[in-house]
This record gives sequence, C-alpha cells and structure tokens, in this order.
Amino acid sequence: MATLYSPLKYLGYADHLAAIRERRVEAPVHIRIKPTNRCNHNCWYCAYRADGLQLGEGMREADQIPEAKMMEIVDDLIAMGVKAVTFSGGGEPLLYKPLPDVIDRLAKGGIHVATLTNGSNLKGRVGEALARHATWVRISVDAWDDTSYSAARGAPAGAFTQLLSNVRDFKATGTKAVLGVSLIVSKDNAARIFEIASLFKEAGAGHVKLSAAVVANDAAANNAYHREFREVVEPQIALCRTLDGDGFGVIDHYHEMTEGFEKTYATCPYLMFLTVIGADQHVYTCQDKAYTDAGDLGSIETKSFRDLWFSGENRERLHAFDPRTQCMHHCVTHSKNLSILEYLSIDPKHAVFV
Repeated sequence: MATLYSPLKYLGYADHLAAIRERRVEAPVHIRIKPTNRCNHNCWYCAYRADGLQLGEGMREADQIPEAKMMEIVDDLIAMGVKAVTFSGGGEPLLYKPLPDVIDRLAKGGIHVATLTNGSNLKGRVGEALARHATWVRISVDAWDDTSYSAARGAPAGAFTQLLSNVRDFKATGTKAVLGVSLIVSKDNAARIFEIASLFKEAGAGHVKLSAAVVANDAAANNAYHREFREVVEPQIALCRTLDGDGFGVIDHYHEMTEGFEKTYATCPYLMFLTVIGADQHVYTCQDKAYTDAGDLGSIETKSFRDLWFSGENRERLHAFDPRTQCMHHCVTHSKNLSILEYLSIDPKHAVFV
C-alpha cells in the first residue's frame, strides 16, 4: 500500500524550495478552502467551537463564501497552477450548496480535490461529484452507535446508522477516492476503538487514522487528560492491527503533544506550500491560525486571491512571518518545517556526497 501521510511531500516541489531561498513567492501547492462556517453537528471537542480553545477565536458561524466569489477563486487557482484543494471546516463543507459545481470545475481545471467531513451529507449531488473527482475523502468519527454519536456531537437520532449507510453507498459507486476515517480518541470511546474501526472497515473505508482529541490549548493539560486512559487505548490499538489487510489499514497518530511550543526558527517555509481561504473571504497562514488575527494575510472580498497572493505586501508578510514570536502554540507543520529547514541548510558543495 502506497504511503498516504508523509512529512516529505515537499521534496517534489523544487520551485517552492528555491522560492524560499530566494525570498520569492510561488503559488501554493495546496489550499484548504472553508466554504461555510455553518455546521449541522456540535462536536464537544471541535476546535472551532469548544470554549477555551484558541483556534477559530474570530470565527462567525454565519459566514460563507458567495458562489460568484468561489467561482472566481476556482478560476484563479486553475490559472495559478495550484495542485490540490481540500474543503474543510469551519463548518461542514458538504452543506455548501454550490459545492458539486465547484468540484466539477476544479477537476476540469486539473486540480485534485479532497474533503474533511462529518459524512452526513456524503450523498446526492455532492456525493456523486466527490465519487467522480475526489482523490480522498476523510470522515471524522468519535462513536460506535446512534446513542454515543448523538451524545458526542448533538446529531439527530439514527445519524450514525445513516453515516454507515452513506459510506457503503459511496463505496458502491465504484469511486477511486481513498475513503478514510479520522477516529478522534477520547475517554468516552477509548474502550471502543477496535469496535469502531471494525465497523468502518466492514462499511468500506480504506483506512482509519487514530488521533487524540484536543481538549486544551496547553499541551501538558492535554497530555494529562489522555494519560488517564492510555492503558485502555494501547491494547485497543494493538487489536486494531489485526484488521490490517484486504485493502484496509490502521494509521496510528495517537501520541502525546510536545509540551514545549517554542520555535527556534525565524521563518515558516511551509507557508509557501499550503494556505487557507476562510468562509469570511480572508486568507490565513495555516489551519492552526485560521480565523485569528495573527494568521490573517488579508481579505479577498474586494480583490482576487491571485492579486493578494502575488502582491508585494503578501510577499513581505510571508517572508517576515516569525514563528519564534507568532507561533507559541501547537503547530501541525512543525516537524515539516524542521525537515525543510534542514534540507535548505545543506551546503550544495557537500550535497553531492550522498
């Protein structure tokens, strides 16, 4: 099975690595678009809605990208040579009514499409568009039956049963999309991890990725929460390994956070590879800073994304961004940044001595 998750994907983009060295700006390789902030679930651990979590501190739930603006963005991305778009939250992206047409237009323009979703609307026109064009679809899950699903996210009665049906129906289309599940591990489901993974393997998922629920901005507090039931989780993960095979795998990303969030590097090279467009029509540095003033690169409400991205002001912002002072928090790209910076530090005269 080919590797789906890797911190080394940047090695395929020499132009972007050169742009970092030369303080230029290239079009992002990958853009996360948050088309709407409206959601039909209320997950207790949602970083955009949970009290006490800084992510999304400035998010307005009523925001969504107007259809005409979205199509303008799509045409910009095609013209710029962007390679991939992931639709994510904010809200539940599959509730955005123009999304089927947006997906078709991106695919026609040669851009790979993916989505992070709760899966409740993985059906109808949007499900068909994703079945035709998506490279991958990943569903966030936290429960094992209708009762636990409703308790975790305020979903209506029968929603978990419907989700499993959506997964089966999506696979039955013959789609080539990699259908994965992101299983958010908490004390409530710690003893049910194997059961949940088994249910989604049987329904047709290609993999289940295990991730720890984030319950606090403070890494020490988050780690303390998970240590309370780690002895329950570990044998469950071992059981999950018995499910590997027949085109299915379990990806274990359940680990403790690094408790020191200090950064020692003065630039964020990953800004050249991935950026975020929010439902408020603002561009953000990354998913960890979406809907925050610290991550705001500017509004595209009255200008095009292309014009903003290639502006002199944005070039200065990107290259002046200093993680030592601006990113004293958990960073999903930290390990990738360390890898890129090590690569860029290699003396070219010695690089030949492999």
